[in-house]
Amino acid sequence: MAVPGKGVNGPLAGVRVVELAGIGPGPFAAMLLADLGADVVRVDRPDGGGLAIDPACDVTNRNKRSVIVDLKADGGAAQVLGLVERADILIEGYRPGVAERLGIGPEDCHARNPRLVYGRMTGWGQQGPLAQRAGHDIAYIAITGTLGMIGNPGEPPAIPANLIGDYAGGSLYLVVGVLSALTHARVHGEGQVVDAAIVDGAAHLSAMIHGMLAAGSWQDRRGANLLDGGCPFYGTYETSDGGYMAVGSLEQQFYDEFVALLGLAEVAPARKDLARWDELREAVAARFKERTREEWTAVFEGSDACVAPVLSLREAPAHPHLAARGTFTDHGGITQPAPAPRFSTTPAQVRTGPAQPGADTAEVARDWDVPALARPAQPR
Repeated sequence: MAVPGKGVNGPLAGVRVVELAGIGPGPFAAMLLADLGADVVRVDRPDGGGLAIDPACDVTNRNKRSVIVDLKADGGAAQVLGLVERADILIEGYRPGVAERLGIGPEDCHARNPRLVYGRMTGWGQQGPLAQRAGHDIAYIAITGTLGMIGNPGEPPAIPANLIGDYAGGSLYLVVGVLSALTHARVHGEGQVVDAAIVDGAAHLSAMIHGMLAAGSWQDRRGANLLDGGCPFYGTYETSDGGYMAVGSLEQQFYDEFVALLGLAEVAPARKDLARWDELREAVAARFKERTREEWTAVFEGSDACVAPVLSLREAPAHPHLAARGTFTDHGGITQPAPAPRFSTTPAQVRTGPAQPGADTAEVARDWDVPALARPAQPR
């Protein structure tokens, strides 16, 4: 079994990360760092916790190692601080003030390692009226205006799983933040705290839309704009077998190819006439209902019409393009997304399956030279 951090050829090989166990965006951010070669040690709790998922299937814990530390026991904080002394980055997702009460807050950690990048992952952020409130992805994106943009007019906003808040607005911004701070630490010898709030990241994702809103080219309501389903040549259409095709024929040359292959040249001029958009949408919808998803996929195969079949999670790995690129991989019997992005000199890979809680305690204690980690902390 490959050991994370040993003989790894990812771009972050040699970087040490301590992840204080949590759920959602923190573990995903740590997985991304681990995928890219960092030696990520996840500090799990004795009583488990987290989502009700079999740890053997939680791929957000792949490429990591796990130790168990009871932070409420005497000596628990000291064990974590022993790891901190030798780490480059720490990731935690507690409510503001919790890490400080446990004795592993930024001041405690920087006293032991001034160069440490201390990454804080929360929904509301470290300050503000809601900072101490509980929350989940859906509430975070709700107050940023992001959720309100998604869905059909006259219907409730559509819920985009937890991709926009937890992972796009949370995990990815945390990763950008800690890697930026790591660069600063290596140049200037100075660590710092990275406050990655999902509300900030989700709002930041809508920067272009806010610019369009200011310019008067975006209406502040659902299903009325170029990119939110309001446009008949940027949306999804049902096929005769209950499948769906996604259409993104925005530019004129792509639109021309789209209507030609669809056989709707007679309504093509409606593209530039907003008053005829409903007519165009109805014509496109009726045409797509005439054939199956597979048949329409064949029609648009090899074209620049910007049309693709809407696949399910189980179907996606078998798509010819994704299969050719290796976008998905099988490891330990689990089909899962392969590491991304790609590097020409230091390729990333899935090296190990999901870390099992506490399975690597002795090994990490040896590799990181923290012998106290292998001695259980004493209950208070």
